[in-house]
Amino acid sequence: MSVPPTLVWFRLDLRLGDNPAVAAAVARGGPVVPVFVWAPEEEAPWEPGAASRWWLHHSLEALDAALRRRGSRLVIRRGPTEAGLGRLVEETGARAVTVAERVEPAVAARDGRVSAALRRRGVEVERTAGNLLFAPDAIRTRSGGPFRVFTPFWKACQAAPAPSEAPEAPRRLRAPESWPDSLRVRDLGLLPAADRAAGLRADWTPGEGGAAALLGRCVSEIVCAYADRRDRPDLEGTSRLSPHLHFGEVGPRQVWTAVEAHAALGGDRGARAAAAAFLRQLGWREFAHHLLAHFPHTAERPLREVYESFPWARDRGALAAWVRGRTGYPAVDAAMRELWTRGWMHNRARMIAASFLVKDLLLTWLEGARWFWDTLVDADLANNTLGWQWAAGCGADAAPYFRIFNPVLQGARFDPRAAYVHRWVPEVARVPAEWAHRPWEAPGPVLESAGVRLGKTYPRPVVDHAAARERALAALASLERGSAPRGRRAAGRPRER
Repeated sequence: MSVPPTLVWFRLDLRLGDNPAVAAAVARGGPVVPVFVWAPEEEAPWEPGAASRWWLHHSLEALDAALRRRGSRLVIRRGPTEAGLGRLVEETGARAVTVAERVEPAVAARDGRVSAALRRRGVEVERTAGNLLFAPDAIRTRSGGPFRVFTPFWKACQAAPAPSEAPEAPRRLRAPESWPDSLRVRDLGLLPAADRAAGLRADWTPGEGGAAALLGRCVSEIVCAYADRRDRPDLEGTSRLSPHLHFGEVGPRQVWTAVEAHAALGGDRGARAAAAAFLRQLGWREFAHHLLAHFPHTAERPLREVYESFPWARDRGALAAWVRGRTGYPAVDAAMRELWTRGWMHNRARMIAASFLVKDLLLTWLEGARWFWDTLVDADLANNTLGWQWAAGCGADAAPYFRIFNPVLQGARFDPRAAYVHRWVPEVARVPAEWAHRPWEAPGPVLESAGVRLGKTYPRPVVDHAAARERALAALASLERGSAPRGRRAAGRPRER
C-alpha cells in the first residue's frame, strides 16, 4: 500500500539542511509537497515589514531553486492559511503536515487553530522543533518557571545536552504524481520600490547559499576577534547572520557546530574563549524567544508592569527627526541612515539609537520597535522586543532606566576615528574625528573648513543631552515610589555611559 503525500509547511525555516520538518516528511516515505502560504494579516499587529518582505521574496526564490535541484518545487498559495492548506490536502491527498514551531503570539494562536482544523479532517499534524537550539519549555528555573535574567538562563542552557551535529539536506525529494497549481513568488507583490531595494541588493544575498557563505566567512574571519571588535560599528567585527537566522536559511545548530568545530581546530584557550563569546550571542537569541513564548504580552506591553504608567512624551517632530537621521547627533544619525540604506544596523549603534529615542526624546519604546520592524531585514519579534525593552529598562534583564547613553561619549569610544559617522553622515565627513561626534562644539574655522553650516547643511541637536537626561531621570522618579526598576543604584548621580 502506497504512503500518501506529506505537506511540509514552510514559514521561517527556509532551508533544506538541518530542517526537522523536512526530515520528518521524508521519514514518512511518501511524496513530499513543500508549501508556503502567504497570509500576513494573520500575524497582525506584527505583519512582515517592507524590508522583511524584500528578503522573503528572494529567500522563497532561493528555496524553490534548491527544491527544483532535488526534483521538487515550492507550492505557493495565498491565505487564509486554514483554507489554503485545506485545499492542498484535498488536491494532493496528503494525510500529514509537518511544520516547525514558532513562538510569536499571533502565529502560535493561528497555528493552534489550523492544526485543530486539519486534525478534524483526519490529517496528522507533526509540529517539529523550531528555529532554536532549545525549545522554550525545555529550559526552566529550579522552581519550574521561566527565566527572566539572561546569565542564569544561559548557564542552564550550557548545562543541557549540547546540540547534536546538524544533518545535511536530502539529495532528492520524492515528488507527487502530479503537482498542484502554484503562484509565482512575484505574484505575492513583496518587493518594495526600486530606490528602497538598491541598498538591500548591494549588501545581502538571501537564501540558504548566501547564509552558508556568510557562515563560512564568519567562522574563518570574524569569530577569532569577535570579543574585541563586536562593539565597533566602524569595523567589520560582527557576523551579520541575523537575517539568515531569522528566516531560517541557516539553523542555530548549524552555526553552533561550525563555530565549535573551528574552535577545536584552533585548540588553544584563546580560540575557545573567542568561540564562547560568539556563541553567547546565540544564547541571547534563545533568551529572547524564551521570553516571548512565556510572556507573549511583551510584544505590546512592558514586562515590568510599573512601566505601564511611565510618562512617555508625544512629539511627532522629534520622532521624525530620529527616523530620518536628522537629530544633530552624528552617532545617532549614522545609525538611522545605515538602517534605512542597508536594512540593518550594528548592535552598538542600535543601543545608541534606542537609548536616544527613549531617554533623550522620551518617546515610547514601541515607536522604535515599530520602525525597526518595518526597516530591518532581520526584524524578529522576539529579538526586537527584547532589545527595545532592554533599552527602555522595562523588560527582562534590562538596562536600568537611569543608565543613559551619552551619544557623544558612545560615539567617541566606539567610533574613535569617526569612520562610521563619516561614512553615513556625509555632511560631517570632513569634520576631524575630534569634533565629528559633537560638531556644534567645533570652532568656527573647523566647521567652515569642513563645509558645515549648522542648521543649514546639518541640523543642530534636536535636544540638549544634559537637559534631556535630567528630564528622563525626573520621569523615572515620577513612577510610584518603591516600584522603580531593579538594579544597583549608583551612589550619588547616575553615571553617563
